[in-house]
Amino acid sequence: MDVRALVFDVFGTVVDWRSGVAREVRRVLGPGVDAHAFADAWRARYVPSMERVRTGDLPWTPLDELHRISLDEVLANLGRTDVDAATRDELVLAWHRLDPWPDVVPGLTRLARSHVLAPLSNGNVALIVDLAKRAGLPWDLVLGAEIVQHYKPDAEVYDAAPRLLALAPSEVLMVAAHVDDLAAARGRGLRTAYVHRPDEFGGMRVPPVSDPDADLSVGSLVELAERLGA
Repeated sequence: MDVRALVFDVFGTVVDWRSGVAREVRRVLGPGVDAHAFADAWRARYVPSMERVRTGDLPWTPLDELHRISLDEVLANLGRTDVDAATRDELVLAWHRLDPWPDVVPGLTRLARSHVLAPLSNGNVALIVDLAKRAGLPWDLVLGAEIVQHYKPDAEVYDAAPRLLALAPSEVLMVAAHVDDLAAARGRGLRTAYVHRPDEFGGMRVPPVSDPDADLSVGSLVELAERLGA
């Protein structure tokens, strides 16, 4: 494919959000909490919280702040009113401390030799930068929700990538482990690559092994680099 830039979903595609959040929950709240169940409950509020912004129920609100609101709800449901504000703020930073999947840094390093690389995430800029610095992710720039103050799957997020890079939409490849994300990108003219991440939910919810409408379906970012000749 004649693509010049690759843009990436981050949570689940580039980083293992579930293991990282559970690790931090266990560290901060101790062993008495089911850390993976806590992470799942928190993540379950991810899309509904953004939908409140997308529908106008909330003004533009960065993801860190939405995570804080959702955290308060999770703790309330657990009866953990004893958790103070400083501890809650520390827990929100769990999302800044996630580990990449093992194939990510090698794959991105190869892809960076020949393509412009950027996250196209719902994460706010500070969050995405912290993840990149911690994991050594070789982004050329940060794109995504906070840049245009819209959350995926709003068209504005996908349209911003080719516009800001001065490319045609067909010269930009959206890479994600989520079929709905790729479908929205295709609707705006971007090319798409599906990455199979069966362990995103700890193996409990195994997603499709491919997206039949994607230009490419791969099992890793190293395979993606190979398929693109990088």
